[in-house]
Amino acid sequence: MHKSGLIIIILGLLIVTGLVVSVVGDRITLEGISQGNGEVDTVQTVTITVELDRDQTPKGVFAVQAMEFREDTLSARVLDPSNIEIVSERLETDTIEDEFDVLETGTYQLIIQSSDDEPVYVAGAIGPLPDATKKLVTAIISSGCIISGMIGLVIIGILGIKNKRRDQLR
Repeated sequence: MHKSGLIIIILGLLIVTGLVVSVVGDRITLEGISQGNGEVDTVQTVTITVELDRDQTPKGVFAVQAMEFREDTLSARVLDPSNIEIVSERLETDTIEDEFDVLETGTYQLIIQSSDDEPVYVAGAIGPLPDATKKLVTAIISSGCIISGMIGLVIIGILGIKNKRRDQLR
């Protein structure tokens, strides 16, 4: 029984390791992303800024989510460091996400606005396109740890039940 207790602790640590890797992976993936939120209407806008270096980041990404979506009222614009509009989109669903080219180094802005007088709460984010390789590696490691730990716990449980039944039959 002492052996199985140690194995359970090791499997539990494996699951915790998977969860920690998942959290750290999310932090690494979202590195450099600026986020903001607030209410928008015909007067108020939400503006989120981020510094992007063209040499390090050829592509940027932005996302907008509306908490109370109303059709044909919300729009999002991305301005480059020269304040030239490089992306303009209307929200046709409660969430949009899109990429843009980083053509020059400087401050990029995501501006969320509404054509409705009634305020709508929105959240947005803008930043460098996350590295797909880092994302994949951390996802594989965290999933592998969690799945291995869970499978191990199930096997230990099944073996424990079988051993208990065998001991009762003796």
